[in-house]
Amino acid sequence: MRAVISGPLPEIAHRFSKFLQSTRPHQALVIFTRECTGRPRKVAGSPRIVERVTLDELDTVKQSITTGEAFGGDAVIAGIRRRVWAVRDISDSLLVLIPRTSEHDIPNVTGLAAAFGIVATSIQQQVAQASPDYLAESRAASSERARTIAELTELHEATLASILGTLRSNDLDDRRSRITASETASAALIALRSAGPVDRALSEEAVTTAFARLQGELRPLLRHRDVTVDYVEPPADGRALPGEIAHAARAMVRAIVLAFADQPVLTRLRIAWDCDGSNVLIEVRDQGAGKIDRHALIRQLSGRITTLRGQIDVESIDGWGSRVTLTIPLDPPAARPGEQLLSTLNPRELEVLAHLAVGKRNKAIATELGISESTIKFHVASVLKKLDVANRGEAGAIGIQAGIVAHETPRPA
Repeated sequence: MRAVISGPLPEIAHRFSKFLQSTRPHQALVIFTRECTGRPRKVAGSPRIVERVTLDELDTVKQSITTGEAFGGDAVIAGIRRRVWAVRDISDSLLVLIPRTSEHDIPNVTGLAAAFGIVATSIQQQVAQASPDYLAESRAASSERARTIAELTELHEATLASILGTLRSNDLDDRRSRITASETASAALIALRSAGPVDRALSEEAVTTAFARLQGELRPLLRHRDVTVDYVEPPADGRALPGEIAHAARAMVRAIVLAFADQPVLTRLRIAWDCDGSNVLIEVRDQGAGKIDRHALIRQLSGRITTLRGQIDVESIDGWGSRVTLTIPLDPPAARPGEQLLSTLNPRELEVLAHLAVGKRNKAIATELGISESTIKFHVASVLKKLDVANRGEAGAIGIQAGIVAHETPRPA
């Protein structure tokens, strides 16, 4: 289990599948979690299954299982009714296995549920940390998914509207067939138009919900401090936040609050969120000694804020207190050539791209990442191929435009 949870988050399904294969042989494994808004499905196994399974199918399976329970039986997965083993963790994440055998009962269901509980908790923790790599990968995936949904919706709407127009024509004689086909096309059109809202419900978070979750996360951090916290809630009709923005905002506010709490004197905090339609606006202000390390806090937050193309401003005045403001855009930037391909890069390739963006050579990247130079050459070649660029400079430019830039690691004196 240590090996399963310690690697890159996007590949956790592959590692978990390998871990389970000897005791629970399966054709495919799917993890469905609302925590990962960019990629709510983590998959491993047969492409004909994992590439076709839909969020609606997974949600249907999840709703049929009580939280904390397991299920062995038949369910529709990838368009076909199949034998499945499923576990719904108390975190509300879902595990679905397509077994190689025809048995309904899950081998050692208690052990499977316990192992998945560890995996689900690890996913929650990694997402809560909102590392720049996770944010970049999630942002790219969210943008790509939104474009795909828009294109498919337009295509299917045009097709179904054409069918309806034909079927409603008075030139057709078979009234019964026309009525049946018309009803089928109408139902399909309604279902298609609801696909966008369903996907947004999985990938977005109401700004008031995000702020309420932040309050819950801050209570344990301030439990043993005699600090009064004033929360200024965002407007109830404020625009919903993309999931990665919500996670990043909470992670950065937690870091700011911890920096304020490190001061010798802290009596009051004011935490305010607002929306101006295009950005989420965050302000954290204290009545403290004005002793926070401004440069250290900016360094700590810069990776996340740069990845999301946001802005940060930190003021600290001795004896008066400190103020930190964050401005985070809610919309991804207009797509640039090659940038939509970032979602095809795995976490290691994103790391390599970040170093290419600051002009590092293979030897320096190998030293920084602790792997061989030949392995770096392999990753660089893969990055160039996936981004469809001719050289390292073009790849680095795409990385810079997307905010994927490596930050120098301090060296001991």
